[in-house]
Amino acid sequence: MFTPSSNRDPLEGRFDHLDRSGQTIATLSRKPVWLVFAMVLVTAAIAWWLLLSMAGAVAGFEGSARPLGPGMALIARFLPIDSSSFATRIADLCLSADSGALLSGGGAFGVYLALVVMWTAMAAAMMLPTAAPMIRTYAEIADTAAARGDAVVHPLVLAAGYLFVWSLAAIVFAFVQMLVASFAGTGTTRPVEGVVAGVILLGAGVYQFTPLKQACLSKCRNPFTTLFARWRSSTTGVFRLGMEQGLWCLGCCWAMMLIMLAVGSMNVVWMAALTLFTFVEKTGTGRVTSRLGGAIVGLWGVALIWSAVN
Repeated sequence: MFTPSSNRDPLEGRFDHLDRSGQTIATLSRKPVWLVFAMVLVTAAIAWWLLLSMAGAVAGFEGSARPLGPGMALIARFLPIDSSSFATRIADLCLSADSGALLSGGGAFGVYLALVVMWTAMAAAMMLPTAAPMIRTYAEIADTAAARGDAVVHPLVLAAGYLFVWSLAAIVFAFVQMLVASFAGTGTTRPVEGVVAGVILLGAGVYQFTPLKQACLSKCRNPFTTLFARWRSSTTGVFRLGMEQGLWCLGCCWAMMLIMLAVGSMNVVWMAALTLFTFVEKTGTGRVTSRLGGAIVGLWGVALIWSAVN
């Protein structure tokens, strides 16, 4: 059975047995508090820039930041706006969907594809930084395995499997968003309000206290157990390992991601806040963070429901 070298501090290893790019990724991910490293930095930065550009386009089209949700007025003036950019075209498609258009089916497919792009970018921007400790752990095991002469697969394959799961989830999130927008009678970029928003927030808050949430969070916090016990030396096997970690992450974070429907799907202020919360939750210990976040979100949902029915 493979065991890590006992005379080596895993936090100080130089990963001498990985190739140059593998060493770069492993070294940059040395400290989990770094939100991004190598590939994570590039991918997440592109995703955030796309989301910021989309938010800027929406604010420009609407003439204000109000449709983007709470908090966006503070940064609206700093959002990039390029009328000919890909992000602007995607934002324009999303804005074309009011409740009537979604039900008529005229431009629904184009809107849906635009929402898939948006949710995929959102997943990359919000979830990749929280995956840094997992990829770091894989790099540690891979480096030690390579030192023993075992075949290892590049960490990028693991990250690709992780992102693949979230890309599939983006397809579902986009469909849910269209359904919610149709039911609530709002545009897809605008935050839902009243009872619908309250139910989303209450559901996300309650999920934080469930055994399934805690089981998935435990796997996210302790990737070594899964990676070591299910170690693979083939590209397909490592891709599946990444998918498995992505599924645990999805099980942990899907409800919190849906909060974006209540605060505005292009609300980058809340995206950043939820990214920070998720990172702290995954790298912490105990249940205080999860329960505190669940209580706040749940009570917020109850308040919205109460206000709407009274």
